[in-house]
Amino acid sequence: MSKTDRDGEVSGGRTEPEERASRRLQDLYRADLRSFESVSDAQILAAIHRAEVHDQHDHASRSDLAAHLGFVHNSWTTRRLRPQLDALRSSGHLCDVRRYGLDLLALTDAGSRALAQARSEGEVVLPESPQHRKWRHSRTLAGERIDGFRQALRVSLAEAGALLDTEQPPSTAWVEFAKRLSRDCKRLGSATYCLFEWPEPDDERADVDDEIKGRRNVWDWDSEHHGD
Repeated sequence: MSKTDRDGEVSGGRTEPEERASRRLQDLYRADLRSFESVSDAQILAAIHRAEVHDQHDHASRSDLAAHLGFVHNSWTTRRLRPQLDALRSSGHLCDVRRYGLDLLALTDAGSRALAQARSEGEVVLPESPQHRKWRHSRTLAGERIDGFRQALRVSLAEAGALLDTEQPPSTAWVEFAKRLSRDCKRLGSATYCLFEWPEPDDERADVDDEIKGRRNVWDWDSEHHGD
């Protein structure tokens, strides 16, 4: 093993990164959320609609609703929202959907019309959407980690060169090295995409990467099986 530091590796030994990507993302996400505060019926309808659009389903969970309103999802938020949800349900603007064993929410036609009316009157303002937060936090984390990923790949390539110069290394050495090189390349590719190539999401549609599976999996960067 080279003495050159790899991302989270020093002096020939492997150590944990300064902070795992999954934990860092959780911290960034939690920092964006606030405790419950009063919201209008129109904001609730808009939050449910946006959750339906972004998740590409015709329903939203209570946690989806809290996230799109910018609230911490906990029992306090659920209790405070319940009276408004009950009233919207009674007025025919919302209906319950049972799916995958979960009690979900969906807009009715009347709810969609009420939301359209509120928007035409400029009454609907929502906080940053969860998919935009994910994009922003992924860019932040990529900026923090990309230099380490570059250095890790440099070290791996140097060690691959050294292995090439070794007289008849065993086949298992190459098989194991292939896994490491693949992981290093995929992490760097993911960070490069998140920092430079991921387009800023549009709230009018779901932000889905249909081109290369897994390159947005920032939380998996510190897994030994990243990109598998």
